[in-house]
Amino acid sequence: MAFHEENPRAVAEADIVVGIPSLNEVESIARTTGQVDQGLTQYFPDLKCVIINCDNHSADGTREEFLSAPGNVPRIYLSTAPGVYGKGHNIRNFLEKARELSPKALVLVEADVKNIAPVWIRNLAEPVLKGAGFVCPLYVRHKYEATLTSSTIYPLLRCLYGRRVRQPHVGECGFSPKLLDTYLDPSLWNESTERFGIDIWLANVALASRVPIVQSFMGAPKVHRVRDPNAHLRVMFHEVLSTIFDLMKVYPNFWGQVKWSKPSALFGTDLHEVETPLPVDINVNRLYERFIEGFDRYFSTWERAFGQMVVPKIQEIRSIGLQHFSFPAQTWATILFDAAVAYGRMAGPEREELLDALLPLYLGRVLSYVKRTERMSLQQAEELIENDCMIFEENKPYIIKVWT
Repeated sequence: MAFHEENPRAVAEADIVVGIPSLNEVESIARTTGQVDQGLTQYFPDLKCVIINCDNHSADGTREEFLSAPGNVPRIYLSTAPGVYGKGHNIRNFLEKARELSPKALVLVEADVKNIAPVWIRNLAEPVLKGAGFVCPLYVRHKYEATLTSSTIYPLLRCLYGRRVRQPHVGECGFSPKLLDTYLDPSLWNESTERFGIDIWLANVALASRVPIVQSFMGAPKVHRVRDPNAHLRVMFHEVLSTIFDLMKVYPNFWGQVKWSKPSALFGTDLHEVETPLPVDINVNRLYERFIEGFDRYFSTWERAFGQMVVPKIQEIRSIGLQHFSFPAQTWATILFDAAVAYGRMAGPEREELLDALLPLYLGRVLSYVKRTERMSLQQAEELIENDCMIFEENKPYIIKVWT
């Protein structure tokens, strides 16, 4: 349970519960809360609603800004204990409190999204009220944005669990209270889940729970405050991949029976205005350097972790050179399948080394994608990603074989 709770209006039940996880978000929490308030008031005027700020004991005034933000929807403030950090801790507090309120729909949004709009709340909550189990937003994105999702998370989860959910690794979602007991199962939580792994964990568990999945079109990019995209790359890569690999061990009887994928229902297509995604710069020379550096640091790890055909293929990719660089989707799929198996038989430092060894290969895969799509439109690049996903699915028998 939360270390600290404030419930000024003594809310005891609610139809829609919206959570805003935070850590030192004094500059953005009031605007986000205001937009959520407007969305609930505008689109669900006849339902009981509450907004919960699940905080990491922020010391910058986040709590005060949240509670005093303009709006009429009741607020609840929750916090972890001092020194307890991690978005997963916040969301677990949110889930526990939400279960007490007996809601019909739950929504999570990030505190620092600059362009959140009231319609986002409609698009995340309404499908749940109509029977969806989990709602994942579909943002307008540049072809080089979120390459971890497009190159790894999307094709891997689609291949494993058989549902096409294009952007499962985002901080926004809607879900049914039917998932609360599963989400609060202590056996599914670990250190990765308590940090960056929580976003992909929510979607992954929903996929494995066989609930109806909906993708909700948001009509806009998702704009955060300015961040260094490389500052947390290693940590995020580790925690996302470890979360997926850990859950593969929980649900092998499910994903082992899945042969092909099927589309997910789409909501929000009534939005008439679609914004253009912001440009994304990619340093191909640095990507290539990071890929080559991996040979000196991790070649022995690759030899231990991957099948006999993979390492010669990696060496062949290295020999191509930057100008004609290509990293086939089938090779990347095989690497991820082998890595999942190797991860399962490892522990502690060995797992950390394996994930470190995967990172330069992932960057090589991103470089290959950039080289192939540099003259493509956004639609053409998406079609390429869909084709790569089919290659993952066609090679599904390989992971079944090596897993067993």
